[in-house]
Amino acid sequence: MEPQRRPGGRSARVREAVLDATTVELAERGYQGLNVDAVAQRAGVHKTTVYRRWGGPEGLVADALGRASEQAWPIPDTGTLVGDLRGLTELVRAGFADPESGPVATAFVTAGMQHPAAAAALRGFYAARHEEAAAIVTRAIARGEAEPEVDADEIIRLAIAPLFHRLFITHEPVTAEQARRAADIAATIAGTPPGT
Repeated sequence: MEPQRRPGGRSARVREAVLDATTVELAERGYQGLNVDAVAQRAGVHKTTVYRRWGGPEGLVADALGRASEQAWPIPDTGTLVGDLRGLTELVRAGFADPESGPVATAFVTAGMQHPAAAAALRGFYAARHEEAAAIVTRAIARGEAEPEVDADEIIRLAIAPLFHRLFITHEPVTAEQARRAADIAATIAGTPPGT
């Protein structure tokens, strides 16, 4: 059993420094280039500290994902299901296209495809994001824009899945128009065709 750590103090500062360094290394080198020695050097800690607490790159990624899942996601609230889903898919598209956050997000997904610890953390990260985003559909049901029996989580997945398919299966960039179209299809399935 891992000992209880104080929320502040040296342990928290070391964790933040190491996770910040991990994020920068992921942005610069991707998951394949993530190296414990480089993370330790960038964080200003000894590499044994990193190995002891995180074990290796997959542990660093898992903890970085855990920290990221604690940060709130700016869920769109435009007043319509279509507008909210379009805002959500654009948020995802823009995040992966961003020169700073995109490589980190891509590295998280890549790590999740290769290591069980990272995969579990990635599932937890997206479960938290889907739970937050489900409010879009819940609000739409309350406004009468979506069928009451609609599964909110599945509508969110339907809106975002085409973007991930292009990014990680066919390795295509995602345009704003493609993101909008994915949102419109999900809205139609939920019971609100675009333009209604």
